[in-house]
Order: sequence, then C-alpha cells, then structure tokens
Amino acid sequence: MENNASNSTRANGTRRLLAAAVVVLAALSTVPAAAAGHSAPGRQASARHAALPAAAQRHDARGGLLALTPVARVGRAGVADFLATAGMDTATVRHGVRAYRLTYRTVTPQGGPTTATGLLVLPEGGAHRLDLVSDTHGTMVHRDYAPSVGEDSGRYAAYLHASAGRAVAAPDYLGLGRGPGFHPYMDTRSAVTASLDMLRASRTAALRLGRPLTGDVYASGFSQGGQVAMALGRALESGADRRFTLRALAPVSGPYDIEHAEAPGTFDGSINPTSAIFYMTYFLTAQNRLHPLWKDPSEAFREPYADIVDALFDTNHTEEEIFQALPATLKELLTDDYYRQIQHPSGALLAAYRGQDGNCAWKPDVPVRLYSSSGDTDVPIANARHCAADLAKRGIEAPVTDQGPVSHNETYLKSGPQIVRWFDAAAARR
Repeated sequence: MENNASNSTRANGTRRLLAAAVVVLAALSTVPAAAAGHSAPGRQASARHAALPAAAQRHDARGGLLALTPVARVGRAGVADFLATAGMDTATVRHGVRAYRLTYRTVTPQGGPTTATGLLVLPEGGAHRLDLVSDTHGTMVHRDYAPSVGEDSGRYAAYLHASAGRAVAAPDYLGLGRGPGFHPYMDTRSAVTASLDMLRASRTAALRLGRPLTGDVYASGFSQGGQVAMALGRALESGADRRFTLRALAPVSGPYDIEHAEAPGTFDGSINPTSAIFYMTYFLTAQNRLHPLWKDPSEAFREPYADIVDALFDTNHTEEEIFQALPATLKELLTDDYYRQIQHPSGALLAAYRGQDGNCAWKPDVPVRLYSSSGDTDVPIANARHCAADLAKRGIEAPVTDQGPVSHNETYLKSGPQIVRWFDAAAARR
C-alpha cells in the first residue's frame, strides 16, 4: 500500500495530464486563428465585422443571424500542416478554408429568447452550392475554448470537413463562446436547439457569402457532441426544419447511456478517476441549475468544496484551475450520502440521467456509423454498443468502429478522416 505522499504525487500528475488532454479535447472542435503558415484576421477581423441590416438584426425567429464576423483564413497547405501536426491523416484535404463567427438567435433551456455563437467554415473552391456538416464539440468548461473563439486551441474537425469540400456548422452551445450565461452541460435538449438554430444561421450566412447550401446535412460530433449529433439527427428526421435533409450520421465516442454505461463506469474502473471527478462534478453543477438536485450544496459536497464547486464551472475557469481546486477522487469530494446516491441513483438524480439518455432509441432513415475505442477511459465503448443495440431493436444496423487501445482524444484523430471518406461515399451514392 502506497503512502499518502505517493498517492498525492500520482493524483497531481494525473490531473496535470488530464488537464492537457481536456485542452486537446476542446481543440477537436476549435482552431488556432494564428499559426505558422496560417492567415488569420485576429483582432483585425473585428474591424471588418459584417454588421447585418437593421431588419435582419430585428428578426425574432430562431436561428436569425445577428452578426457575421471573419475569424480565420487558412490555405490548403496550412490546413494539411495543422492536421498533420495533430497526427491526423490529411489525404482528404483538398481546399483551403475560411472561418466565420456567427451570432444568432436561439432559446434558453426554459424556452426564453437568448443568443448564441458558433463557427461556420467554408472551403475555398469546390462546388458553388455546398452540403453542410453539423459538427458538435466535446466537453469544455471555459467559454474561450469554444469553436468560434478558441484561436489558441484547434478546430480540427471543422477544418477537416471543410477542406474536403463541405460547409461546416460548429455551434458553441449555450453559455460558451460569446453567448451569455452559464453552459447547461449535458442538457441535450438545449444543445439540440442551439445546434439546429446554428444550421439556420449558417444557411443565411452562407447565402450572404455567395456559397448557398444544398440543404443536405451530414451530422457528426465528438464526446458530448456525439450524443448531441444523435439527438440532432433525430430532430432533423422528425421534421424540425424542412429546409434541411439528414443524409448520414457518424458520431464519435458519445455518452449515449449515462444510466447504464457512463455513470457506472465511474465506479467499475472503466473511467479513470480524474476524468470521473471532472465529468461528474460538471454534470451535477449544471443539472442542479436546471433541475435542482439539492437544497444546499453541502448535501452533496464536503467542505470546503461545497462553497466553491458551482463557481468553478462558471465558464470562466480553465480545466487546469478546476483540477487544482478539486480533490483526487469523488469519495473525497462528495458526502457519504451523496456518494451512495451516485452509485444507486434515484429521484431527481436518476431523472437527470434519464433526461439525457434515449437518443439512440429511434429509427433513422439514413446510414449510421458509430465510432469509439476499447481504450477510451473517458467515454467507455459500452456507450456505443448500447446505442447500436437500441438502433438494432428498431431494425437499424449501425456498425461500431472500434479504434482499438487508444485514448479518448486519439479516437477522434483516427475516426475523423474515416468519417470524411464515408461522407464522401454517401454523397456519391445520391
């Protein structure tokens, strides 16, 4: 049995490693606006901010475009270099890209009016009318890591798909990027409304930029965004907006089954302890804002954490700051009673789990492929297998591509280029 000093050293080291990993996770949906060989407007982009006519700014409809701001321009060689540096296959890179921040109207989880931002990326060259990829990003806590703002992170997925010749709509979600308020983490319903409204805003922006959209949508997303992609696909096929037609669905490493796969993984060893405390604390604090799980934080969290956890997840703290403030394990963070509730959920907590589950319980009319890895200790592959089983019950064969003994982030780095090729094949069959 190791002494406390050894345990502390290991825990601190693990937190530092995961902090770096989570930053990479955020980078899977955000991009450096300034990098070697990249042309980036940066601060100058604000001066060229494309203000819309007053009539458009007064538009009250969901998805109404309020502002269109150039944020980056990267040539084909620059895109290839950027993706290669991350370890991605660059064979599908055919074009340079232009990226824009969109500000648009959407709704809060309660249905009230609000605004959100997102990233629209267009290929330079290729077809005049463009198919659209909806790319929904993974877990991030700081608003500046969001796709439309994260100049120092990476927009791997958006650049990857746009350089292959499609437009890409990458929502920041509510409360991230330049959107107001807190981020309602793992509230699938509001993530879908923000994503759907981003598609609408992208349609308007692309037309304004002289690259109209065909209306065909290819949906993908990573981690939290994998779950959002499944739910968005369901909304599109249910007729949420008849101007868009879902053509294929390829989510990566989504937490599709919180009740039976993700939450149990916190205790059975399939999720590493540092990821477990990070994800669970983020989930609990966000869900409590939407559907109260306790009357006072001391019911769930030990001191001194009861006084600080909610403020840590205010979208203004980095992962590194959060890891430094939290203990090494959930057992050290939670009261004995709430630790037992996490293991055996009931009442409001169980309702919070189930409110995000079930997004694979439908019958898509388009091809579906699920991507995951047996080495993922953030979102165990059981999530994808349970999703495939839900689809199979409805007569849909959705193969699960297991990328093998690789990490959560590496799963996307391997899957992304495969998805581009699969989308290419699906488009060719139309």
